[in-house]
Amino acid sequence: MNRRAVVAMLGGAAVSSFAWPRAARAQQAAMPVIGFVSSRSPGESAGVVAAFRQGLREGGFVEGQNVIIAFRWAEGRYDRLPALAAELVDLRVAVVFAAGGPPSALAAKAATRTIPVVFSAVNDPVRLGLVPSLSRPGGNVTGMSILTLEMVAKSAQLLKELVPTATVIAYLVNPSSPAADLYAGEAVTAASALGITIHVLNADTERGLDDAFAAMQKLGAGGLVVPAEPFFDSQRDRIVALAAQHAVPMIATFREYAVAGALMTYGASLPDSYRRAGVYVGRILRGEKPQDLPVMQPTKYDLVVNLKTARALGLAVPDRLLALADEVLE
Repeated sequence: MNRRAVVAMLGGAAVSSFAWPRAARAQQAAMPVIGFVSSRSPGESAGVVAAFRQGLREGGFVEGQNVIIAFRWAEGRYDRLPALAAELVDLRVAVVFAAGGPPSALAAKAATRTIPVVFSAVNDPVRLGLVPSLSRPGGNVTGMSILTLEMVAKSAQLLKELVPTATVIAYLVNPSSPAADLYAGEAVTAASALGITIHVLNADTERGLDDAFAAMQKLGAGGLVVPAEPFFDSQRDRIVALAAQHAVPMIATFREYAVAGALMTYGASLPDSYRRAGVYVGRILRGEKPQDLPVMQPTKYDLVVNLKTARALGLAVPDRLLALADEVLE
């Protein structure tokens, strides 16, 4: 069996260790296997998967040449993650990459205390219990933090500056996320400091998103803040379309939302988080220990403004915001 066949076989969500032919097991013995478990979906994750592979290449690892990646996708169903993580542990992978934020990271940590785990795009991993310290993670878990909780207040402030008449802002939360309470608490604190009313709206299904936007109209919300959240990221195009349909000014965390048509984004680069995670996985494959690799944090936050969307909403973007913007989309 050639390498391509082995890689294709490992990529299927239904593969289990006992189903592997002997030739595939021999191929696995020759190459380390990375377990890739994500709370998101493969189609909309193509860009970040490419960034992860780039990070691996920077460390000298190329999929199909000297490393195999076994993919497992929860498709937005967080309840599937424990079983998917357990599958990868049963495969005896060399390292687990937990992609898609806190849900997959917590599932991977719960599944193994011995296999190294690298997470990506996790907000406040200390408060979530993933690591005891950013500088000294200890144990078998480390990764990339994106510190999105600190961005909640800034996002609300930027939205208020662009829509000064807004006295009510909606904040979208996925109640299935282990970070839901953290997000909601930060949102309320941020709104209080700005002197505005914020309504936390829950959504963890497509129907829930429809209901949330319908609720925004009834509440008279003048804007919407969408935090970094794997399910929302997987539904990015739908969320942007609903915001346009309901004429709701929206700010999100990742640049991809602005490219899709959101009014504004402010936050770290998601692809860069995956790339750096790939670098860490490569270092672990070369013998370094997760406990010796500090949790990395973003070094830069970008403000992206979509002028086309602003015009469609009848909003004039203040010169100050245009000057502050790292990127303006026409």
